[in-house]
Amino acid sequence: MKTDKFQFLNHSKPLLIAGPCVLENIDICIETATRLFAACERLGFSYIFKASFDKANRTSLHSFRGPGMEKGLEMLAAVKSAVNCPVISDIHLPQQAEEAARVLDMIQIPAFLCRQTDLLMAAARTGLPVNVKKGQFLAPWDMRHVLNKLRESGCEQVFFTERGSCFGYNNLVVDFRSLAVMRSLGVPVIFDATHSVQLPGAGDGCSSGERQHVAMLARAAVAAGVDGIFMEVHPKPDNALCDGPNSLQLDEAEKLLSTLKNIREAVYG
Repeated sequence: MKTDKFQFLNHSKPLLIAGPCVLENIDICIETATRLFAACERLGFSYIFKASFDKANRTSLHSFRGPGMEKGLEMLAAVKSAVNCPVISDIHLPQQAEEAARVLDMIQIPAFLCRQTDLLMAAARTGLPVNVKKGQFLAPWDMRHVLNKLRESGCEQVFFTERGSCFGYNNLVVDFRSLAVMRSLGVPVIFDATHSVQLPGAGDGCSSGERQHVAMLARAAVAAGVDGIFMEVHPKPDNALCDGPNSLQLDEAEKLLSTLKNIREAVYG
């Protein structure tokens, strides 16, 4: 079991997991991580930088997937060193877990892969905390089976993330009861405010999104009692190479975090 260097497991502070959807270049990553980390320090949030080294489920074969694991882990290590913040990324294959764990502070399991037993077991064996995105197709109470797989494989620190549920074609809807159901399983629950406004496959060979609803859903989730917020954040979302339509503009992030802090204090004291 690794020793926790960072304090993102301090449950007295809300957690922000945020960064560009995919690792594009190191300058964007360091700018985003630096500004978000500073905002979190000012407002009393714990922070983890998130970006993917590979987006293996892009709609089109020609869509940008990222730099790959080797280069991506080098970039994540550079962000971690430059900003002194923990980093998280997603793995797609069991054989990626051990190598990724040499750099990551938390492993993420993508929503489409949340039931993949071998992947969950490999992530658990690294000794790192594991954040599992609830599948768009899965009932929140069925996440207990995911939890059992992880715990029986040795994972002691499990997080679940709600990212919306399929609502017909090319659309997602958030059932806020899901947050309470998953918390009742005894794990911290994160709300993904940007993937929840994604319109899967609704673009021309890519997904689209409704960025204008991110702040509203984040506010509702904090009022409902989540332990943290997940957001894709980019300096120029309209130019992002992945998930731009549902990504939050970096310049808007601190204002939203300040609002979320005030809501949390008003509801819980």
